[in-house]
Amino acid sequence: MLRNLSYCVALAVVFCVGLVHVAGAAETLSFNKDIRAILVENCFGCHGADSAGRKADLRLDDRDAAVESGAIVPGDPDSSVALDRIFSHDPEEVMPPPSMKKVLTPEQKELLKRWIAEGAEYEPHWSFIPPARPAPPAVKNEAWIKNPLD
Repeated sequence: MLRNLSYCVALAVVFCVGLVHVAGAAETLSFNKDIRAILVENCFGCHGADSAGRKADLRLDDRDAAVESGAIVPGDPDSSVALDRIFSHDPEEVMPPPSMKKVLTPEQKELLKRWIAEGAEYEPHWSFIPPARPAPPAVKNEAWIKNPLD
């Protein structure tokens, strides 16, 4: 009886985790929220805006340059050279290189792969995006509203 109960609990947990995973996967990734921090921490030091420190003449901070070089092929992660290097196990090819003492987690690698599959859209830095006024929430009784803050 206890064995059946623990089996049912384990099955329920697996089911709930699966639902959460599917619900989270339905959302489109945001460059600023999900991707920028990964690239800043692991890639932009060598492949960013600083031309003096740039390696392999590759810019990943500029979408046009990244796409033109073939490092990122929007919508096609299998053709994106950056992902080949990120997922490589060869110490001579893997990015970031072992000498940098930085390692992408499996979750970060999958996020980058999913982002490229979704089209690899870049966003300007959040400070350059003008704030947008949210729509006011629906209320049950319009008589309660006295001013826009209500």
